[in-house]
Amino acid sequence: MENYAALSLETHLFFARIMKEHGLFLAAGFPCADIAWIRRADYFREQFEDLLRDVVTISNRRVNQEVLKSGELVTEFTIPAERRTQQLSGVLIDSNITEEELRLRSRSCSEDFMETDGMVTEINRRALRLLDGLIDFKENILEEVSRGRLFNANYPLLIQHIQREAKLYRATVMELLENKELSYKNLKKTEEFWNRIMMEHALFIRGLLDPSEEELIMTADQFAMDYRKLLEKSREQDCRAMGLTEETLKETLKYRDIKAAGADGILDCKIASIILPLLADHVLREANHYIRLLETDCDKK
Repeated sequence: MENYAALSLETHLFFARIMKEHGLFLAAGFPCADIAWIRRADYFREQFEDLLRDVVTISNRRVNQEVLKSGELVTEFTIPAERRTQQLSGVLIDSNITEEELRLRSRSCSEDFMETDGMVTEINRRALRLLDGLIDFKENILEEVSRGRLFNANYPLLIQHIQREAKLYRATVMELLENKELSYKNLKKTEEFWNRIMMEHALFIRGLLDPSEEELIMTADQFAMDYRKLLEKSREQDCRAMGLTEETLKETLKYRDIKAAGADGILDCKIASIILPLLADHVLREANHYIRLLETDCDKK
């Protein structure tokens, strides 16, 4: 059985950062007049930032090397993207957390950290409480937007997209609390979930690029189409039996490289768009996370 503390900490190192950035993207998307909505979004950004800070504090030598090396926690673009996004949005971002993450070292297979299980369980419960509130908040935004009573610069589909990610995070933490591990059954659903996420990333990127970026728009369209085909195939057959995992991995490795080039281009102001630099790094980290899961899956075969 995988180490409960390690699995939990790895989950929070990835997802707590994703959730705090969701709060930032939502806050940045509200008109200045909607102060109450901005404050609610910023509350969740702050709370998940605090959670991430506390998780980083106890994660040194307690998480696996594969996670630290994957690029799903921090990339070469994360700190410059945070600083540029803070300048552009006016939202404070604690990059000290990112710097601390870069200094994390991996656990040894021979080491046992049973004494941390109590701390980790409390962090899991704390994350659940925050996620319950964040999920309700996102549902509230979707309802108000759909009724024409609220504006947010983020697409309604993007809000649904980040809502699904919050629900996945919650389901993962619930399973860890109940079973102390992550089951094969949940991992088997991973490809369909993340293929949809990757497809939607392509759709959002296409819509946020300046119309003059015709070549990049066509590239985004192609990736959206490719992931849609992978989704259709996975619904028709057992993806593991038919080798779809390997096909998906190859596609996602290509997509990761495009996202990395995009993050670099946006930071260097070489791509015309309305994409926040941190959003470009955000989708890159999610691709890296998915690649690690796919590579782990392939290694098990």
